Amino acid sequence: MINLRIPGPTPLPPDVQMAVGQQMINHRGAEFGALLAETTAWLKVFFETQQEVLVLTSSGTGAMEASVANTLSPGDRVLAISCGSFGDRFDEIARAYRADVTSLKFAPGRAVDPAVVREAVETQGPFKAAVLTHNETSTGVLNDVQAIAASIRSASPETLIMVDSISGLGGTRLQMDAWDVDVVLTGSQKAWMAPPGLAMIALSNRAWRTYETAQNPRYYFDLGLARQYAARHQTPSTPAVSTLYGLHASLQRMVAEGIEAVAARHEALASHCRACALTLGLGLYAEAGHYSPTVTALTLPAAHKPSDVLNALAERYAIHCGSTKDPSVGVIRIGHMGYCSIADLDAVFVALGEILSSTP
Repeated sequence: MINLRIPGPTPLPPDVQMAVGQQMINHRGAEFGALLAETTAWLKVFFETQQEVLVLTSSGTGAMEASVANTLSPGDRVLAISCGSFGDRFDEIARAYRADVTSLKFAPGRAVDPAVVREAVETQGPFKAAVLTHNETSTGVLNDVQAIAASIRSASPETLIMVDSISGLGGTRLQMDAWDVDVVLTGSQKAWMAPPGLAMIALSNRAWRTYETAQNPRYYFDLGLARQYAARHQTPSTPAVSTLYGLHASLQRMVAEGIEAVAARHEALASHCRACALTLGLGLYAEAGHYSPTVTALTLPAAHKPSDVLNALAERYAIHCGSTKDPSVGVIRIGHMGYCSIADLDAVFVALGEILSSTP
């Protein structure tokens, strides 16, 4: 049996697997409406918002694009804050929509520094929007969104703050309303324990006001249209019904567990992963104090190539861990979000110990 420890898609609990296999229903009917209504109500608990949470049929990147297309116009000034590959993706999407982008990059493995962000806003602003990543999957870094948002607000109260939490939300807290964040987005295949295929996004009142004047083209990802349909518990186009079945089942588990317990469970898994790694003499790539609770990036002894170790894990042990998206960063990544246990992680490190003790 495969031990899937990549940082998404993640394994499905048995009840979610069963839910995904249910027969199709009328996506304009009452049964689907009840399914979507309950799912979005539960999502609001984890987004920690009173705003609508909209469900899009796409990967998380679709929601990233939607956030830009629905709030910005060509020429709008955007501060793109990045500390890895997915922060860079937000930067690239804003440029594709002809925003005037100022890139603020931090070294891979380092977290975003709120003080540096504030200085950039004060000296290079004003900016219509700031885009950033909550949990940088490529390097295992968790950014302090609360502090970053506060630093932006103190310098520019009306700047839109748009946060990609694709690999964070559902595994760690992000208090959208309390932290005054304008756009939060995530994807079903990460900590939510559901299959790929759905993105979830919420907008603040400030963001909805900018929607009214935004001039970027949008059609499939028109969030205003999605909002109209959501009011009657539908989606504008055909949704990924099977994935929604799975997301509904996983959210039912998560709501019963409780938001604080879910976050604590992920932190316990992450702490165990880091402790096991250090015992084997592996290095933690992320900056201390900013370790991700959902994915850990590890450096290997100099004699071992990440690609060789990953191949050995897969071929000899049926364990699949993550490679890196940046060839200049020599790490392996271990996902511990969603449906993951201490035993799953222990199996990884037993195998790693055997591989690393052998002659390269």
